[in-house]
Amino acid sequence: MSDKRVKTLTLALKISITFLVLVALLISLISCNGLREVSSYITHTIKEKSKDNAGEEEDKTKNNMRGEEIMLPQPELESNISLEEALNSRRSVRNFSSKELSLNQISQILWAAQGITQESTGFRTSPSAGALYPLEIFLLKSDGVFHYIPDGHKIIKLNPDDLRPDLVQGVLFQGFVADAPVNIIITAVYERTTAKYGNRGIRYVHLEAGHSCQNILLQAVALGLGAVPVGAFDDSYIQDLLDLPQDYIPLYIIPIGYPEE
Repeated sequence: MSDKRVKTLTLALKISITFLVLVALLISLISCNGLREVSSYITHTIKEKSKDNAGEEEDKTKNNMRGEEIMLPQPELESNISLEEALNSRRSVRNFSSKELSLNQISQILWAAQGITQESTGFRTSPSAGALYPLEIFLLKSDGVFHYIPDGHKIIKLNPDDLRPDLVQGVLFQGFVADAPVNIIITAVYERTTAKYGNRGIRYVHLEAGHSCQNILLQAVALGLGAVPVGAFDDSYIQDLLDLPQDYIPLYIIPIGYPEE
């Protein structure tokens, strides 16, 4: 057999294998209802690239963070579980039941994340370099999107839609975020800290986000809940989904709920 014929047959075989792999992938995506999500994500990515190429500026006034104010119940300062027990029991949970969280539980979790612990100074549950507090906390659940306001311990309803199914696309198709009754999203406005500390402030913001996340995880355990910190996501997609100003940078997504038995 000539070398030319061998090369032709080899090329044809490679093309056939590639085609079969693509068909198998397409069938897999359709069977898991992922085709729509992939298509939507690709569309979003193309749109973002088009914005960059056109030099289009983000309209920071598109979301003025206004909406219905909901006062949260006062947080409890005692529980039946010790810090040591919470530390020992903390595990990443990705399988959640459909049981909704109560407003009291949500209040406690948000307070643990960024709640004020000293009214006279405004000090919070998480330490912050220079007490500048660059973090902004958002809450996604079945009845909408909410922004936590530590001053007054309240939330503002920004959007009445359930965005948890759409959130799946932004977290690289980790479907458990849609199953969790609550998703906490920690964002940061870096300039609040870097204005004083320069580039070193970036590290301080990341440290603070870690403090806040661990507070949330331990508080979830104390409430009999499960949670998991998610760091794999598309920043611009999350900003677009929540209609956030450009300088609100997502750092963590934390699904929370009752562990599925």
